[in-house]
Amino acid sequence: MDLTSEVGLRLLFSPISSSVVLRTACCTVGTVLPVYSTFKAIDNNDQNEQKKWLLYWTVYGSFSVAEVFADKILTWFPLYHHAKFAFLVWLQLPSSNGAKHLYMSHLRPFLLRHQARLDQILEFIYNGMSKIISAHQAKIRFAGALFVKLMASGTDLDITSFIPCYE
Repeated sequence: MDLTSEVGLRLLFSPISSSVVLRTACCTVGTVLPVYSTFKAIDNNDQNEQKKWLLYWTVYGSFSVAEVFADKILTWFPLYHHAKFAFLVWLQLPSSNGAKHLYMSHLRPFLLRHQARLDQILEFIYNGMSKIISAHQAKIRFAGALFVKLMASGTDLDITSFIPCYE
């Protein structure tokens, strides 16, 4: 085994650095690599790769939502981040086709079964967001202008230039 593999394995399984290294590895494997792979699939107009990554993002998003609710419990289990890392790798491996398998066998049937209710929920949410955005249009424009000016000017920002009574 070469030195880099040995160092990598020691970092993954070291109790002291395990949490930080594994969280970083999960983030990298779960999002960074798939983002770039999705970009390549779109840029190359590869329909098969686009479908593969669309399935991945659907399963990954569902997993992330479930993890938000279960994270406080799951992190108490030993080797949770190791298992999560392995799961994220399994989802992407061409040999296992994990994302497609989970989508077809579990996620798709669940979504089909609850599609009407989910459509109602989404319509309610979109209508609510539209009302909020319409009601607060001026504040949203103000926040956008403030952000743009802050990013353009660095640290010396005169907030009074945004307040109408100072103009």
